Amino acid sequence: MLLGKKVVVVMPAYNAEKTLEQTTREISRDLVDDIILVDDCSRDETVVVAKKLGLFVYKHDKNLGYGGNQKSCYRLALERGADIVIMLHPDYQYSPKLIPAMASMIASGHYDLVLASRILGCGALKGGMPLYKYISNRFLTFFENLLISQKLSEYHSGYRAYTRNVLETLPLHKNSDDFIFDNQVLVQAHYFGFQIGEISCPTKYFPEASSINFTRSVIYGLNVLKTACQYRLQKWMRVDFSIFNPDEKG
Repeated sequence: MLLGKKVVVVMPAYNAEKTLEQTTREISRDLVDDIILVDDCSRDETVVVAKKLGLFVYKHDKNLGYGGNQKSCYRLALERGADIVIMLHPDYQYSPKLIPAMASMIASGHYDLVLASRILGCGALKGGMPLYKYISNRFLTFFENLLISQKLSEYHSGYRAYTRNVLETLPLHKNSDDFIFDNQVLVQAHYFGFQIGEISCPTKYFPEASSINFTRSVIYGLNVLKTACQYRLQKWMRVDFSIFNPDEKG
């Protein structure tokens, strides 16, 4: 609990057997009330390790993709009473020790969504981020900031904290089940008027850390540009894109 708010960590997992225990060990259990791991049909012992660690485990019957995995993560977190939800990859690429800081930024009421940025500071290249990914990150971020009228240091971090209200408001089910899901969420959050904050985060690239290959990186980049253009078209020309349309209540 933090200021009376239930803090839940969700981990979208795929073949995380080798890094899951180390990641979980650094999560502050004094602050975090619940840890949910959603396994997307891993081919290793991720589920076995997660259960030994005492995590709440949910396993997909078939592989739903990175975005599909997160949809399950957030649904389960809300069902289990989360007020603050922090998405942390179980591959130990991001530092779990930042969870208290990210949760505090949300609990303060100043921010609705917090990103752990690899670009703030000088940690990305020192942490082993491939040069082509760093350059692509900077280009795509510049383009998105221009079209979306934001000033984020990056849009591509997989380490985020959300209020319950954000997850209940955004039409997440309309987003892709692939890697572009993360980017769509940020653009949606800005479109719906939520306040986005950032915190500097060291990152680590090593063989066990998850990373998409060059071809999928290109596809991701094209979809990032597409999402930013959709935002601007909807703002300027009232073109109707489903990811920016709220679900009807009632």
